[in-house]
Amino acid sequence: MIVHVQPLQRRLALWLILALGAQGAWAQSPAEEAARIAAEPDFRGRPGGAGNDPQTSVAQPDSSARPSANLTTSIQDLLGPSGDPFGTRAFLKTRGITYSLTYVGESLSNVTGGARRGGIAEGRLDFQFDADLGKVMDWQDATFHTNLYQIHGTGLSRYFVNNFMSVSSIEALPSSRLYEFWVEQKFLDGQLGIRVGQLATDTEFAVSQTGTLFLNSTFGWPNIMASNVPSGGPIYPLAVPAVRAKYVPNRSFSLQAGIYNGDPAGPPRPDNDPDPQRRNRTGTNFRTNDPALVIAEAAYAYGLEANDGIEPGTVTLGGWYHFGGFNSPRFDTNEGLLASPSSSGVARRFRGNSGIYGIIDQTIYREPDDPNDGASVFVRMSGSPSDRNLLNFYVDAGIGYKGLFSGRSDDTIGVAFAIERISDRARGFDRDAFLFGGVSGRRRSSEALLEFSYQAVIGPGVTVQPDVQYVFRPSGGVANPREVDGRRIRNAAVFGLRATIRY
Repeated sequence: MIVHVQPLQRRLALWLILALGAQGAWAQSPAEEAARIAAEPDFRGRPGGAGNDPQTSVAQPDSSARPSANLTTSIQDLLGPSGDPFGTRAFLKTRGITYSLTYVGESLSNVTGGARRGGIAEGRLDFQFDADLGKVMDWQDATFHTNLYQIHGTGLSRYFVNNFMSVSSIEALPSSRLYEFWVEQKFLDGQLGIRVGQLATDTEFAVSQTGTLFLNSTFGWPNIMASNVPSGGPIYPLAVPAVRAKYVPNRSFSLQAGIYNGDPAGPPRPDNDPDPQRRNRTGTNFRTNDPALVIAEAAYAYGLEANDGIEPGTVTLGGWYHFGGFNSPRFDTNEGLLASPSSSGVARRFRGNSGIYGIIDQTIYREPDDPNDGASVFVRMSGSPSDRNLLNFYVDAGIGYKGLFSGRSDDTIGVAFAIERISDRARGFDRDAFLFGGVSGRRRSSEALLEFSYQAVIGPGVTVQPDVQYVFRPSGGVANPREVDGRRIRNAAVFGLRATIRY
């Protein structure tokens, strides 16, 4: 069955046509553009990198649906005096209170392959509220933050492609939910920050600034971590009670660590829904009794000063440990094979699970006449033990270029690739299943993804983004449950268009 979404597709296409057709209304003359470049500081002096670190990627996009994105532009700038009715926003800002509304809407379709062909429309409204508690209630060096989501539509990966790495970073079950809700206290003249409340790991950990351009969820939080942690871990759209400490002795170095409740929805029981998003429907379970997840990360940023003689970049090393119990993908409690007819059927249990990761985010070229335009690359790798995980190795890489086309200085274009490998033990189970049961065509190997994306900035706070993805071996090459002959799920070609408005 194909879901028809032509009305939304037409609306998004109209957005694109009007935007490109109206380019001249927002385009600047050569003299104005030169003045803008002269007045605008080098991007290396900006604090606005994704994940709240110094920006070292010249190709970090203006807009992103990632929880780690640090967005600054707003459509209010286009609306003039009517952008702030009665001066309410300006009044609240003087008293330490800011807020924003961001809507992300998209249409996606897999035109070939996947478990079945089809198209979807989905969207997310994000309301964020921040307060400087020093101004609000004389609580010095403290801030408050919360954001809420209204999510609607149908997920393409869940219902059509059936792959591991979700095609969209906003894909989630329809719901209205609380995401983060925390207070942060600064110490040591702002060098140390302690954050307490409901937190998510994907807002600050394992972040690639260049990777925030892409739509696929894995370029935000690597899918290997989501697959190997209960309920996907504390990432979009689920956050958990946690404490995070971050130490920043200087602009170049940061060290952060956090302890999180290790399961956002709790273990499934026979009498409840197996889907964690349904077990935590509103984001208000506030679970604190599950085994903990600990994650730590060190990052070093270089080339931050214009006289350093090198282009800026960031090197990040991190790791995580989960204190819960994890099942062997292949062996039972008697060290026999789970696929064997004589197996107890109960998987061997391991105590704890872990993973490590490393990231390089590097600007490789900046245009001579505009240092805020140019190209950046990223490479990210992660690994976990094979004996207790479905996935044991992951790598992604990509390149982005901001201002590639003349007159489109704020647009960003990029291509990225990701691959994750099914663990040795999980692949061994597949071989055992074939030997003992004659099950063919289901031996998994890996899933890979190639994505091409172009983000066009229509005006402050407004972007449209056509996107193409190709998924190799969805779910590692499993049999398609919709095919009676047991054929594998075919490679999928996905086309999409996203529009974003931020106020």
